[in-house]
Amino acid sequence: MNIIIAGDGEVGFHLAKSLTELDCNITVVDPHSELLKRLESETDLMTITGSSTSPQVLKDAGVEGCDLFLAVLHDESINLMSAILAKRLKARKTVARITNAELLAPKHREMLRELGVDEMVCPERIAAKEITNLLNNTVATEFFDFSGGLLTMYVIRLEAESPVVNHCVKELTEMYRELQVRVVAVMRGGETIIPHSDTVFQQGDLAYIIGRANQLETVNRVAGKEAVSIRRVMMAGGGRIGRYAAMTLGDRMKITLIEEDRDRAEDLSTQLDNTLIINGDATDIELLKEEGLQQADAFIGVTNSSETNVLTCLHAKKLGVRRTIALVENTGFISLSQDIGIDTIINKKLITASYISRFIVKGDAVSSKWLSGTNAEVLELMVGKWAPATRHTLGELPMPQGATIGGVIRGRETFLPSRDLQLKQGDKVVVFTLPKAMTAVARLFD
Repeated sequence: MNIIIAGDGEVGFHLAKSLTELDCNITVVDPHSELLKRLESETDLMTITGSSTSPQVLKDAGVEGCDLFLAVLHDESINLMSAILAKRLKARKTVARITNAELLAPKHREMLRELGVDEMVCPERIAAKEITNLLNNTVATEFFDFSGGLLTMYVIRLEAESPVVNHCVKELTEMYRELQVRVVAVMRGGETIIPHSDTVFQQGDLAYIIGRANQLETVNRVAGKEAVSIRRVMMAGGGRIGRYAAMTLGDRMKITLIEEDRDRAEDLSTQLDNTLIINGDATDIELLKEEGLQQADAFIGVTNSSETNVLTCLHAKKLGVRRTIALVENTGFISLSQDIGIDTIINKKLITASYISRFIVKGDAVSSKWLSGTNAEVLELMVGKWAPATRHTLGELPMPQGATIGGVIRGRETFLPSRDLQLKQGDKVVVFTLPKAMTAVARLFD
């Protein structure tokens, strides 16, 4: 697959690096020559310095006939224009990163498709939705639904009180046999482990668990924690993510939003009827205390500063707030932030990569998610009519090293993997995979 990535900074840089292990020919177009030199020093990707709104630059990048054109600059107008130009220059599929979620409305989406923008991704809107989901599930640090929630992947941190610590995977399966779940991966000390039946869980592990829609109680028991009812939320940052999240949560939770910029705070006060807007500095802990931080059930840091988000979440945790969520833009901070006690990390680069990767995998990817703190991805793949996987039971299936099946969806039925299960055309298979195995995995089900 031939892919062109148009970026103007870290998002394009991260996306390009994330895709280097896939079987793709990638060209990066970026106006910053210094960033491209850095990318060239770390990868063997082809790079071109220039603007993605220049037809000549796009032609030099090989846009004619390319399989996928990705415009992920910070300016959505440039992304839209770049995608339209790329389509007119015969790119097969175009994807543009946007910030205005209004463009996702059906009438606007259809208009832009007619102009040449095949798909759009709004990381801020997806991040706000993740925040909403995470406040409904207060034990998992991440979770992701497949096929409308028929299967769910939960990511939980195993603390000392977890009953599975010092037990192996086989013992966990026996302990919760009546409420079936499958552990597809363990993150330990920065290493992603695809577990075997004798893999022993340790305190501090991040366990990636797939279960049916009604397995939340089981996951809570595995974690050794009780779910927290979230009624009061304090949020730092009134940008797009904060605004989208407050709009969604305001009807059923008491929201206090801290915004430093006075003009933005005034705008938010007219847009958010059910949210208390405070114009102030989120790093002023005394201000947060005065506004009720110690009574909050959850604290969300989504300012433009990763450091501010991390520090305020840590202060909230120290003051007894049960649930903390931080927006961290530097991917190098993710593991550190998780290790020092922040419950959940959200990263817009990973969100963008998750959305886009479904167009890159050779196969019919229904959904996908890159996981925080690891380079792994979880995919929901549709089984094709002539797929090699239909000729084997799961026990015979030659799964590549670095990948494992978490579950199968057939219509409204769900199955956890068993050796004698035979896949059929139209089944959806949930697969946890490292980048090195992704292409081989997709071929099995295509």
